[in-house]
Amino acid sequence: MTLPGSHRRPTGRVGLVVNPTAGTGRGGKVRDRVLGGLAAAGLRAVDLSGADLDSAVARARSGLAQGLDALVVVGGDGMAHLGVNVVAGTGVPLGIVAVGSGNDVARDLALPVHDVDASVAVIRDGLAAAAWSASPTPGGPPAGAAGTRMLDAVAVSRPGELPDHWYLAVFSCGIDAAVNDRANRMTWPPGGGRYVRALLAELGSFEPYGYRVTMDGEVWEGPGTLVAVANIRRFGGGMHIAPDAEPDDGLLDVVIADGLTRSELLRIFPRVYRGTHLSHPAVHVRRARSVLVEPLPSAGGEPPVAFADGERLDALPLQCDLHPRAVGVLARTLGG
Repeated sequence: MTLPGSHRRPTGRVGLVVNPTAGTGRGGKVRDRVLGGLAAAGLRAVDLSGADLDSAVARARSGLAQGLDALVVVGGDGMAHLGVNVVAGTGVPLGIVAVGSGNDVARDLALPVHDVDASVAVIRDGLAAAAWSASPTPGGPPAGAAGTRMLDAVAVSRPGELPDHWYLAVFSCGIDAAVNDRANRMTWPPGGGRYVRALLAELGSFEPYGYRVTMDGEVWEGPGTLVAVANIRRFGGGMHIAPDAEPDDGLLDVVIADGLTRSELLRIFPRVYRGTHLSHPAVHVRRARSVLVEPLPSAGGEPPVAFADGERLDALPLQCDLHPRAVGVLARTLGG
């Protein structure tokens, strides 16, 4: 599959987007380090950061239209999500400097985490390898064991409508999405304490949700606790929701947990961090390329608003369609 722009001549110009919600002092220091590292590598970095996520996306897309060798995002999984929504299908690779509170995408791709210098080195070496591929010179590609790893990405749409969103990691619309949504609306306590408080609040009124899930024509329906459509293994800050998922195998791992009681949910929840929840008889995994998730009122309560890569999307029904090799990420090659 050849993506638009995959054979453009290198210019040495890269776009940079820093998480606009990061603390001003910390975010500014990280931005300066990344800018300095890119400049030292001979790259011309253009800061496309915005005051909020919407303006950052708009500025990044504008920069892409003017020609970039790569888009570099700085932050956690939310910034990787932003980057995928800008570069998917364009042929422009994504560089990730993973310095957020949740870095599941970077960890799954074996990228450096909380190491700005190592992250910049991967981006530098990956772009050098891409430049050699575009204009080969004697002696082979530059050293560095880095390149562009082509990954599957997932387009999300309303049934029968054109896709308007992409994700790289995990789409979810179960109890975890409800907890995430509630925690995002809380102001206290700070940090991870909000998620514990939100989980306890959700469990207080929890009843299984009603779902109809269509996976490449195969239908599952009934009461459920969780439906996750995974392209990578991890989400939620280290939960191994789909331990066998690979972002370049051409298939999505659909993890479904039947309707569980509150006590059953409390017992199985810690097992998600180790990936051992798949052995529970209430948990099922299917593989598919196209997944439609709909509410089924006759089977249970209204499912929560869906999230993807930790970002809020919309209420069901929603369709997830996998697009092979739709996103290139600058990464170390195997053995590098």
